[in-house]
Amino acid sequence: MLNLNSIMIGTKQLKALADFYEKVLGKPADMVDPENGFFGWQVGSGYYFSILEHSEMGGKSKDPGRVMLNFETTQVKEGFERIKSLGATVIREPYEMGGGWIATLADPDGNFFQLITPMP
Repeated sequence: MLNLNSIMIGTKQLKALADFYEKVLGKPADMVDPENGFFGWQVGSGYYFSILEHSEMGGKSKDPGRVMLNFETTQVKEGFERIKSLGATVIREPYEMGGGWIATLADPDGNFFQLITPMP
């Protein structure tokens, strides 16, 4: 059986994306290696989220909804307003679905991510 270990986003805008996700996650990166173009955060229980400088990943994401990050929170509406104020692009305002809430935003590279209430 395979276990998901981490999610990594490649970018040419390393500092801009690292600054953005530092604000989204509400803490500085747990691991920083600017010489090798890497910022990483321990998120949740046992998962790692990282931004990696990648010379072939320039411009906006060409298919931003293909893979989405989901950040779980009991305060979707409040989190949405906070992250929107950080400069995230609004893709879809908070809406109710199946008894929970979801909101979709995009980071500076155009990658979509969602805020979702915990699933029962």
